[in-house]
Amino acid sequence: MTGVVERPQAKPQAKPQAGPQSRTGGPAARRRLVVIGNGMAGARAVEEILARGGAEQFSITMFGDEPYGNYNRIMLSHVLSGEESDADIFLNALSWYRENNITLHAGVRVDRIDRFTKYVYSDDGRATPYDVLIIATGSRSHLPPMDGLYTPGGSIKPGVFGFRTIDDTRKMVQHAQQEHHRRVVVIGGGLLGLEAAYGLQSHGIEVEVVHSGGHLMSAQMGPDGGAVLRRSVEALGIRVHTGSRTTAVLGTDRVSGVSLRDKPDIACDMVVVAAGIRPNVDVAVLSGLPVERAIVVDDRLRVQDEEDIYAVGECVQHRGEVYGLVAPLWEQAVVLANHVTGADTSSAYLGSRTATKLKVAGVEVASMGLHGPELDTDEHIVFSEPSRGVFKSIVVRDNKMVGATLLGDSRKVAYLTQAYDRGLPLPEERIGLMFDLGTPGEDVGVAELDDDAQVCNCNGVSKKALVDVVKDGCNTVGGAMDATRAGKGCGSCKLLVKQVVEWAADGAVEEDPAASYYVPGIPLDKPSLMAAIRKQGLRSVSQVFTALAPGSAEDAKSKMGLASLLKMMLADQYIDERDARFINDRVHANIQRDGTFSVVPQMKGGVTSVQQLRRIADVAEKHNVPMIKLTGGQRIDLLGIPKEDLPQVWADLDMPSGYAYGKSFRTVKTCVGQDFCRYGTGDSTKLGIDIESRFQGIESPAKLKLAVSGCPRNCAESLVKDVGVVAVEGGRWEIYVGGAAGAHIRKGDLLATVDNPEAVKLLTGRFMQYYRERANWLERTYAFVPRVGIEHLRAVIVEDSEDLAESLDAAMQASVDDYVDPWSERDDQLTPGQFRTSLPLTVLPQVPVR
Repeated sequence: MTGVVERPQAKPQAKPQAGPQSRTGGPAARRRLVVIGNGMAGARAVEEILARGGAEQFSITMFGDEPYGNYNRIMLSHVLSGEESDADIFLNALSWYRENNITLHAGVRVDRIDRFTKYVYSDDGRATPYDVLIIATGSRSHLPPMDGLYTPGGSIKPGVFGFRTIDDTRKMVQHAQQEHHRRVVVIGGGLLGLEAAYGLQSHGIEVEVVHSGGHLMSAQMGPDGGAVLRRSVEALGIRVHTGSRTTAVLGTDRVSGVSLRDKPDIACDMVVVAAGIRPNVDVAVLSGLPVERAIVVDDRLRVQDEEDIYAVGECVQHRGEVYGLVAPLWEQAVVLANHVTGADTSSAYLGSRTATKLKVAGVEVASMGLHGPELDTDEHIVFSEPSRGVFKSIVVRDNKMVGATLLGDSRKVAYLTQAYDRGLPLPEERIGLMFDLGTPGEDVGVAELDDDAQVCNCNGVSKKALVDVVKDGCNTVGGAMDATRAGKGCGSCKLLVKQVVEWAADGAVEEDPAASYYVPGIPLDKPSLMAAIRKQGLRSVSQVFTALAPGSAEDAKSKMGLASLLKMMLADQYIDERDARFINDRVHANIQRDGTFSVVPQMKGGVTSVQQLRRIADVAEKHNVPMIKLTGGQRIDLLGIPKEDLPQVWADLDMPSGYAYGKSFRTVKTCVGQDFCRYGTGDSTKLGIDIESRFQGIESPAKLKLAVSGCPRNCAESLVKDVGVVAVEGGRWEIYVGGAAGAHIRKGDLLATVDNPEAVKLLTGRFMQYYRERANWLERTYAFVPRVGIEHLRAVIVEDSEDLAESLDAAMQASVDDYVDPWSERDDQLTPGQFRTSLPLTVLPQVPVR
């Protein structure tokens, strides 16, 4: 069976198909299980079904609206803030579907279910039969009614975003990083709104939150807790407007502000709507299934009055409740799988007691049950310390905890969650519920957790699962997390995971040595690894694995880092093995989301000529390049080139590679400089070209972007580059290192002020070589410089306090001498399939033609 299938380009007839998909199979034929929805609920339900032998019972087909595999939606806020890349949040790689013989139709929407003939019809013209159907369509962002939200054509106004999908997140990041966008209004002060506000602030733009409730997170906590949270959020520089309702989005073609009811307008160039979610029930409604607030299901998760149709997740209404948290979804998936596979037909879902435990806008928040007392006899214990951002509230009824709110200090959350879920007896001195005053302490709280208490809500990992891993011999926190996936979701449970592992190991927890490894597959830190490579004369990635890896086992995750390190260390002595490279480095172009590549020819210092421009235009026209884009590094990007066309495009361009891919030196941005600018004090253009000519293409632990500015007006943005150079009065040059202006923003530290361009080039090369030899794999300079310390760098790089200057300069010179334009491979391909076209695993949206 095909694991992942290509979406048809043309719509076939929408009729049931005979043949292999006929439901007239013999007695031994597997039943057909179709899942509508490839989100967290749908994929989790399938995981549970597989765990119960479902692969032997069913041939499984999944449909997903989004053109991707299954990813952790909870982590989108981390992607927005730049703490995680979008590649890091996928839960099931495409290989998982293939390995489990699951047919995945990614990017295909199911429009209708014919529950009488048992077919589902999708928007690609496909008709798919089922014996058992699971609906897991999730929910979508709610866009409350307000003027100006849509264009006259009916689309969302440019600059307005929901916050629900990975595409939403990418578009928000892209919009926020445009230099002329400086202010954003987030509509909604709940969990999602505050996460969006916090994430967007990391891109250096002003953020204001508008919330219709009287206090922040009004669904999860009372006014007192909301006031403390507001203080903490405002301390981050985020302005908050509570009790305010947005009535209109201003602007004709794009966002220029929002109007509030009874309050002045707020000017902005971006609006994020995070005002809640609504279940996706369109397909259920159109198919005649029972829908109220969501799809109505019984205790077996079976759709009301339908024997073979189940529903799970945020699209479900069970006993009148609709859930928007992960924990109920996991519980539902277990019950559903028990029934679908017949593993436990007595299993019943009776509803969930919801608890929220997250880090919201950098503030630890835990909330469960009631926010405050409801009856005269309810006890309400409150501790508030606004100056530290700490607030604790517990509601007790009949000596049982019925609600709690913790802000800024969640050390007691394990015990409180258990007390809330299980109705544990409470200490007579209630203050012991909040503080470790003898009853019950953190360790006691962990010990008292039931075995089936869920420690990681994102991945549904129980205390028992962690304890079993420890009993099986894993005595490191990292190892337990890898084995169970605990802490691999939002990360808010990591402290509790650590506590459980420590408790289970009874003090025998070992420090995770892998945390210091340069690459995960070789148990050595960087200095030790480099020393071993030199001592044993290793020259290739495979030789390193053979000599230094446990059992000589190769590790795919380690190959890129090792290849980069060896190239940096050995220059022309390095034996290149192409399978150790990432696809970008194998074909010397940047892979795009639709499987095509971008081609960026070199323009040193951002300077070009009439001849180069004409040649690029001719190539773009000849190859029907769908998009031509100017980059932030002052170059021209040709987007949408098929892999098999790359050699011919390079040949037609007849220009060197601009290195817009890979972990290496990329470009030097320059301003106009001395010749034309009225303020220029130094020839920044010439110096930028000289630097780029010298260091082009050298390998590094992460990409390197440089800039040279001709005066302190800093038009080339030198202060936020890995290495930035600024001309100052008297013919001198300032050198800054460790700056960044992408997902992370940091002003570089002044390394030195020198008298001439030659000194600039010398110290720039010496700094880069020191960074190349000592930085961790994928560690950008904005993290490396503060970790090492600018004073230490000045001492080593400028003052040569460790007598390293000569060796650093020599090593850099060897790399410079080893430079070969990678695009020369157009005439002599190194591997037979280097530029062979590959079938797309999933059909993704094409780069739009402009």
